[in-house]
Amino acid sequence: MTQRAHFLTLATPDLGAAGRFYRDGLGWTPLYDDPNEILFFQIAPGLVLGLFDAEKFDQDLLRDRETTGAQGLTLSYNVETREDVAATLTQWEAAGGRIVKPAQEGAFGGIFHGHVADPNGVVWEIAHNPGWSVSDDGTVHLG
Repeated sequence: MTQRAHFLTLATPDLGAAGRFYRDGLGWTPLYDDPNEILFFQIAPGLVLGLFDAEKFDQDLLRDRETTGAQGLTLSYNVETREDVAATLTQWEAAGGRIVKPAQEGAFGGIFHGHVADPNGVVWEIAHNPGWSVSDDGTVHLG
């Protein structure tokens, strides 16, 4: 089996708030936007972030309403410099996010980072990691 993923779909209790944050606040361009069901953003070559209304998410999985949002998960947004970490956290906060952890040295992995939650509680790590890089084709190079 080929090692890959094309969609990262998160149950979203308030799809309207997600749209206002990502589309309106951050200026991301939707790949698809159905305000009653799902919102897709192309976030990398071959990778789409889907924000799926939580009630419809549970219906799709044929289960009673039990999803309350993403837990035990972070998404990462990497920036070029240490200074970009604080600036990006501030930008995301102005778009409607909540800073969970201000910019600081990371306890693990030699990075400088901070964390911000979107209006539905999805936590993003904003990080500068000089020990690795991403090629134009999306390939990650560690070390």
